[in-house]
Amino acid sequence: MTLTEVSAAPPATPQVRRFRLSWQVLLLGVLALIFMMSVARTVTGANDITSGGTIGAAIGLAVPIGLAALGGLWSERSGVVNIGLEGMMILGTWAGAWGAIAFANPWAGVIAGAIGGALGGLLHALVTVTFGVDHIISGVAINILGLGATQYLSKLVFTGMKGGGETQSPRIPPVTDVSIPGIGGSLQDLEDTHVFFLSDLAGVLRGVTQHVSLFTIVAILLVPLSFYVLWRTAFGLRLRSCGERPVAAESLGVNVYFYKYVAVVISGALAGLGGAFLSIVASGIYREGQTGGRGFIGLAAMIFGNWRPGGLAGGALLFGYTDALQLRQGGTSVHALLLVVAILLAAVAVYQLVRLQKNRAALISGVFAIAVFAVFAVTDTVPEQFTSFTPHLTTLLVLSLASQRLRMPAADGLPYRKGQAK
Repeated sequence: MTLTEVSAAPPATPQVRRFRLSWQVLLLGVLALIFMMSVARTVTGANDITSGGTIGAAIGLAVPIGLAALGGLWSERSGVVNIGLEGMMILGTWAGAWGAIAFANPWAGVIAGAIGGALGGLLHALVTVTFGVDHIISGVAINILGLGATQYLSKLVFTGMKGGGETQSPRIPPVTDVSIPGIGGSLQDLEDTHVFFLSDLAGVLRGVTQHVSLFTIVAILLVPLSFYVLWRTAFGLRLRSCGERPVAAESLGVNVYFYKYVAVVISGALAGLGGAFLSIVASGIYREGQTGGRGFIGLAAMIFGNWRPGGLAGGALLFGYTDALQLRQGGTSVHALLLVVAILLAAVAVYQLVRLQKNRAALISGVFAIAVFAVFAVTDTVPEQFTSFTPHLTTLLVLSLASQRLRMPAADGLPYRKGQAK
């Protein structure tokens, strides 16, 4: 090889190392977060921010949001936008209550809730995939239809039942709770000592190991199951190809319509499970309007999670936790959370400055950290009117901060007709 050929050779492309989230890194992140919350608890005296009761309530509040988010993931990975998750959840709340009461078995209600949501998903798939109606219009229509249908069915079925009426069902038989035996009392005793970090860790462990509904365990297992099916199987690869390049998928023999239908029906079933959880586990009764916009918050959790199962699970836990705080020491707990947010923003600023060399982003994060800490320093508590708005404000802030790194499926929401590849 001559000197000229060597000098003319193109420079080697630098390889960018991609960050991979291992279970060790995840565990360290969780411990670091507990440490920061322990600092906030010690400084403010808001003991409920890491108590077992708060953590248990947060998990219970996160489950319906997470199931709705998981439903949105299945649908949008196939290229179908599903803002009808709220309506499918509403169908799930009613169907879950009806199934549990009719068969005197809460698990029959769980199955009925999934079927109710799946019917909403089937309708959404029929309208959007087969008839080509705009996905947003179809989703809005399903939200309206879900509310109207359950109002009519409640008047038809629950009126006249003991404890039932036009807007609510009779009491529903409960799903069994389970606990890890032998550790509840010890964790409670350690938590009550309020020792720095150790008592906070005990509170978190008590919240995730004691009096956990079997329905909650099933919902949690659906997250890794969805990841495995969508990212580790040929079925999942074909389904995701429909949301990325449907024309190319069709040219390779993939039945795009079939995979979109399957994904949207599964999406509705998962949202229906979220609704059934609200009526069977969270309330023990069906009430009109009990979804409270959780379908939309689930959609926000899915976007926050960048259309990935692990990310949306984290988003659901975040929204569930902020919702739980307003129920336990309200203003005091949310005030302590401001200190945690300030510490997190400061850590992000340092990471952006030192590791990523992003001076402007680091400056913005630093300014926000100072502003949040200033609000924390000049106040003793948070007004009750603000605490009730905390979950919704968290939704807006998280979406605005995460918007720069998001990547939705390339063909998500785009119209597709069979035969475009020809």
